[in-house]
Amino acid sequence: MSLIRSEDFIRSIADAFQFISCYHPADFITAVKAAYDREQSPAARDALAQILINSRLCAEGRRPICQDTGMAVVFLKVGMDVRWEAGADLQALVDEGVRRAYTHPDNPLRASVLSDPAGARRNTRDNTPAVLYVELVPGDEVEVRLAAKGGGSENKARFTVLNPSDSIVDWVLEQLPEMGAGWCPPGILGIGIGGTPEKALLLAKESLLEPIDIQSLQARGPANRIEELRLELYDKVNALGIGAQGLGGLTTVLDVKILDYPTHAASLPVGLIPNCAATRHVHFTLDGSGPAHFEPPPLSLWPEVARDGADGARQVNLDTLTREDVAAWRAGDRLLLNGRLLTGRDAAHKKIADLVARGEPLPVDFHGKLIYYVGPVDPVRDEAVGPAGPTTATRMDKFTDLMLGERVGLLGMVGKSERGPEAIASIREHSAVYCIAVGGAAYLVAKAIRAARVLAFPELGMEAIYEFEVRDMPVTVAVDSQGQSVHETGPREWRMKIGRIPLARH
Repeated sequence: MSLIRSEDFIRSIADAFQFISCYHPADFITAVKAAYDREQSPAARDALAQILINSRLCAEGRRPICQDTGMAVVFLKVGMDVRWEAGADLQALVDEGVRRAYTHPDNPLRASVLSDPAGARRNTRDNTPAVLYVELVPGDEVEVRLAAKGGGSENKARFTVLNPSDSIVDWVLEQLPEMGAGWCPPGILGIGIGGTPEKALLLAKESLLEPIDIQSLQARGPANRIEELRLELYDKVNALGIGAQGLGGLTTVLDVKILDYPTHAASLPVGLIPNCAATRHVHFTLDGSGPAHFEPPPLSLWPEVARDGADGARQVNLDTLTREDVAAWRAGDRLLLNGRLLTGRDAAHKKIADLVARGEPLPVDFHGKLIYYVGPVDPVRDEAVGPAGPTTATRMDKFTDLMLGERVGLLGMVGKSERGPEAIASIREHSAVYCIAVGGAAYLVAKAIRAARVLAFPELGMEAIYEFEVRDMPVTVAVDSQGQSVHETGPREWRMKIGRIPLARH
């Protein structure tokens, strides 16, 4: 019978979340490198290069892989012969570990958790509470599996109850194009089949904690129906041509993971949850001998990858930018931004809309500027700002017409993923532009930010309006002033190409 000391448990949870914030799992790095090596789309290949370079920079600098450092999700299997120190409350112990991890002075992680979600939506400031699942099992050990799950991929979760005779494959293939690029592909699809509705989604989430092994499965062949489904979905999802960051290409998913559970004869519940390019999870066991220890992987794990995306990129001076300049850009053009770039996302846009509705003055002059959809991590040491990758742009679609109109006066926006039809129509009407930075390359993007200061709404924390001074910040024109979108043309082009390219098993 083992005794788990509270401090050992708390420290293990804290150290684990710090660890996964900086280090990708080795299997993920290997899979992304393999995707990079076989990619034929220049845009997708550059995105994959940025993800790999960003990952190495984070490992070297011990800084977060993504500015969205995730919601803490913890799965515990507690042995029934385990004893805990008196007064231990598992939720409180996990939350204390999360609190220490996310407020660590040497590597602060972004606090994204809001209490009162249907009301005031107040930030808890330390990313607590965690989402905790506990299972009692035989034995005298505590098995811990945890993940930091970002909002962009969580928001793309899907659920359905199919008829027993319906095709799971057909349903998944219908969902992927609708999910767009907001979940930051390439990543992993987690699928749960069976049980009850909530069980199916929980199975999907748990499946994402398993290592990437689709290549070994391809090599040995399937042994059961679930493995057949994994292989079929892996090939057919990648044949959709969505590609890295939705730009079109050969790799949309690195693996498809499936867990199932017995279900009612009349039901076929299916849950689908994607994992993004900031895949972060770890597995460890406590036996009472002390806290868990996490060994950083050797830097030799990361391949030496050189970006070629900057070749032919257009230098842009944001401080002298005109509508005529923007009108000359075309979807797919690569730009290097220099000068002053404003920031703002959901909460700031809502405040701006409220001020305009009341006829009150705005705290910032947006005319002739670009706005970057970002919620950065706090800086440490000599950083101007912490990791500062883009957030999903579609959440700001309903504000686009207001922000581009005469009252506010933006020239354009920078974010990640596609824009909806109404936003694209507004961009075309106002001869504006929408650009994308690579999701999953937050620390690399932050290297281009030389200075940062808060201009408005400081009470919003990471959602405040900042002014960034940027130098050679790499972006791609995703929607040009004529309304052309790379998230439509890229996947369409590569879906046709893939139809003519035999899908080799790697």
